Amino acid sequence: MSKFQFRSGVPVYQPDIYSTDAILDPYPHYHQLRELGEVVWLPRHRVYALPRYAQCKSALRDDTTFISGNGVAISPITNRLSHGTTLNSDGDIHDARRKLLAHRLLPRALRSISDTVDELAAKVVDDAVTRGQIDAVTDVASALPLAVVPDLVGWPTHQREHLLDWAGATFDILGPLNRQAVTAIPATVQMLRFTRRVVKQRNVIDGSMAHELLLAADEGKLGHGELPALMVDYIAPSLDTTIGAISNALYLFGTHPEQWEILRADPRLITNAVNEVLRFESPLRAFARETRCATHIGDTALSAGSRVLVMYGSANRDEREWERPELFDIRRDSGRHLGFGHGTHACAGQGLARMETSAMLRTLLERVERIDLLSPPTWAVNNIIRRPEALPIRLIPA
Repeated sequence: MSKFQFRSGVPVYQPDIYSTDAILDPYPHYHQLRELGEVVWLPRHRVYALPRYAQCKSALRDDTTFISGNGVAISPITNRLSHGTTLNSDGDIHDARRKLLAHRLLPRALRSISDTVDELAAKVVDDAVTRGQIDAVTDVASALPLAVVPDLVGWPTHQREHLLDWAGATFDILGPLNRQAVTAIPATVQMLRFTRRVVKQRNVIDGSMAHELLLAADEGKLGHGELPALMVDYIAPSLDTTIGAISNALYLFGTHPEQWEILRADPRLITNAVNEVLRFESPLRAFARETRCATHIGDTALSAGSRVLVMYGSANRDEREWERPELFDIRRDSGRHLGFGHGTHACAGQGLARMETSAMLRTLLERVERIDLLSPPTWAVNNIIRRPEALPIRLIPA
């Protein structure tokens, strides 16, 4: 393989970008990859990496060439485990699965729960301010999504103690088959088994997404056997992307107090701020695609069946796209970031994540003068998710 790569002229990057050290601090690796070229071969994982913005966005737009139906992990074992999800499908199958519930996550539909989200955000922040020293991830970033998402999806009310661990595990297996992924497999199996039992017993909340899926299966629009994977499809991303966005926002505003002052002075910048958080600390690192046919990326020829790693986190720090990308600046126009992906397979729960993150920021602006970090964050070791695992803070009331 090394001779082939030399002959093709594709630069090679030897370090493991999924090692624990690289997961905890990925940005030096991303910078080196971008400097090497628009396509870089990762021999440890036998995948072509796309570290630059333009190539990532182009691949995500071309879902007929760069397909997801054979899996979005770089491990064939994981791709088999993930079979049947919306994420691992293409074309008409993907469209049909997504349409089943997509209307529930459109802005117009989400407006019906906006008041509830605002009220819950206010309660979370009030409790956090009252308590003084808190963990931003557990007490703030996780509290709001856990109060919103399981009810929306229809998860059984008294069976939620494992949801966060299970959801994180479903992402962890979507990298290579490394220690993190192997350790996460039992939790993903447990979640799927539990979800199968929920579907079999029809133990879901009336009027929820899961209830709508059951009715659709009863009408023959899909098989009942497809429902467990689809439930996992919606609950795991809707939890982790939002928790990542909120916890990263608290970390960034705690380490950039001048940006918090800018936002307090002009709350109209909330949408900008959310986008800049998602650009600067992308909640999703990368997903893979497979080439359906022979194709080119720039001067690089790829044969059919090649694995391509679309690196969202690196693209969002690309110096060719962003001026001074290493600076966190909420006045920047970051709306074109790839933090939630792009195109047909963009994160279905991103509207909900934006709503909850915006609600949390609005509430914090009303009640909090300053976000004090009490110690550096402990970053989560996860192949896909980028967020703090723990973040001790104190919210200083306004």
